[in-house]
Amino acid sequence: MAASVAVGGARAAREVDVPALPRPVSAGELLPWALFFGVLLLLLLYFVGAEQGAASLVGGHWVHEFVHDARHVLAFPCH
Repeated sequence: MAASVAVGGARAAREVDVPALPRPVSAGELLPWALFFGVLLLLLLYFVGAEQGAASLVGGHWVHEFVHDARHVLAFPCH
């Protein structure tokens, strides 16, 4: 919703739309999203940084081979 504001003097009065400010987000609304993205980032960190095949959630070395070069780019040791 935009508010109207009169701009100019008596001779050049015109209305200009001023965008309304967004409403503040409460911590209760933000918490579920923060938890979701936190778990998602931890899962990504596991697959890129710790998934070596020894204590694997996924059988074989497919995940290791898929993210092998990404580990080196992110400075994770994998050898």
